[in-house]
Amino acid sequence: MKTRIVKIGNSKGIRIPKPLLRELGLHSEVEITVQDGALVIRPVRKARTGWENAFLEMAARGDDQLLDGEMIQDHSWDEREWKWK
Repeated sequence: MKTRIVKIGNSKGIRIPKPLLRELGLHSEVEITVQDGALVIRPVRKARTGWENAFLEMAARGDDQLLDGEMIQDHSWDEREWKWK
């Protein structure tokens, strides 16, 4: 499919045909990069997408343990500097 580069204010842009937008699932925001001389347009992914499932899988495997062991340490300055309620 061919399209033209068009002037948009002080910039230039391309019109992406609706069938392509629908097929790719592109909506309002995209990420644009250049790879090997080609312009690559991808949907923006939400931060931490898939983390919840990954954590659930880790818990199911018993792979969600602290690597550093017990980190809580008592310090004398805790008693002097803080007022505990």
